[in-house]
Amino acid sequence: MDNTGFFEKIGQWASRSVSLKLFTIGFLILLLLIPLAMVQDLIRERENTRDEAIREVSSKWGGRQTIGGPVISIPYKYSFRNEKGQIENGIRHAHFLPDELKINGIVYPEKRYRGIYIIMLYKADLKIEGKFGALNFNNLSVPKEDYLFDDAVLSLGISDNKGINDNVELQGNNLSERFGPGLPCNDIFESGISLPVSADTVDFAFSISLSLNGSTELNFLPFGKVTHVHMESSWPDVKFHGSSLPDSHDIRSTGFTADWKVLELNRNYPQQGTGNFIPGGRGEYESFESGTNDASAIGMKLLLPVDEYQKNMRSAKYGIMFIIITFLSFFFMEILTRRRIHPFQYLLVGFAVSLFYILLLSISEHLNFNKAYLLSCLSILLMITSYTAAVFKSRKYAMIMFGILALLYMFFYSLLQLQDYALLMGSIGLLVMLAVIMYMTRNIDWYRSNDLKNS
Repeated sequence: MDNTGFFEKIGQWASRSVSLKLFTIGFLILLLLIPLAMVQDLIRERENTRDEAIREVSSKWGGRQTIGGPVISIPYKYSFRNEKGQIENGIRHAHFLPDELKINGIVYPEKRYRGIYIIMLYKADLKIEGKFGALNFNNLSVPKEDYLFDDAVLSLGISDNKGINDNVELQGNNLSERFGPGLPCNDIFESGISLPVSADTVDFAFSISLSLNGSTELNFLPFGKVTHVHMESSWPDVKFHGSSLPDSHDIRSTGFTADWKVLELNRNYPQQGTGNFIPGGRGEYESFESGTNDASAIGMKLLLPVDEYQKNMRSAKYGIMFIIITFLSFFFMEILTRRRIHPFQYLLVGFAVSLFYILLLSISEHLNFNKAYLLSCLSILLMITSYTAAVFKSRKYAMIMFGILALLYMFFYSLLQLQDYALLMGSIGLLVMLAVIMYMTRNIDWYRSNDLKNS
């Protein structure tokens, strides 16, 4: 038996078999999932680097700010048994929220740069006004003689004290007192400022002016029986979030205004309580990223017009479809021209398609996304078109490949722009592509064309 002749026949069959070529192309597509996954990991890594730059700048300027209060806190004595069964005395605090709360604020946006990254910061001038009515002790189940009225404190919760720009004073009832750092307890706020108040001045109107630095978010806790918040800024790109959206807002190219009205009935906690009686308190409501908002906070987030990493990630997720369509185009050209293409040549084209997403990521960090997409697209188009002309020895098929790739890049770019309709447009686009492939291959006799030499 001639083993050499047998292996030559196997090699000739393997090089000509359409079925084996399709299987090989499918394997290469699966193999190219690895560089596509690495591209997505690179995008996440760059995004984390950007977020780290934001955290570093925010830690020195002022982080996401949540303002709560003011709140009157009165300590009281209580007794408890220790581990040895002995009775000991301790101190807890009763907290009282204002009857009326009105917040007016102007937000001045500031953009800072750390390397190639843009950091969204702001300065806010806030006017906090309201009124405390007669304190209701009836619902607290604490004997009145246990209260230490001389140690009453008025607190204002600020999630990041580093952002305070100037001394903060309390104006009201013909008095003017300056706040000091720290809080008497951490039942409601993790950080903030406070000042002592007398027990006989708890029925009064107050006014507080607060100048504050922060980054990205500015939120408020609606502690009044009726809370009104009015905010305005010259920054037009804003997202409103929290337990309720503004009752009215106006967003223009010159900035925005927004007004909230929150009632006591809109919250899930009362106007007075002991300990940590506010669900989600102690600063757990500082950000809305987790999707929870037990303290019924309301607020806004200043946005940068374009998040290039989000668009890069969405673009990279279409990479597998791009590779499939490109390989199918090469395969049908191979059938029509009867010119065998080595799997390594398919692999090179697949790497070129994957390289597009790395180019897009790196360029979009320095130019806007649209320009980055155009430059990356043109680079890969010229590379693959030139390679197609060299492989097939035909300008005609090179121009066909150029047209196919150009249409694909335009189609996927339109999907990135139409975020709300991306699924609909993508489904229709895939349907059209499949219909075109079915139409173009309707007359191919796949049994006769199973030998690339005779196809």
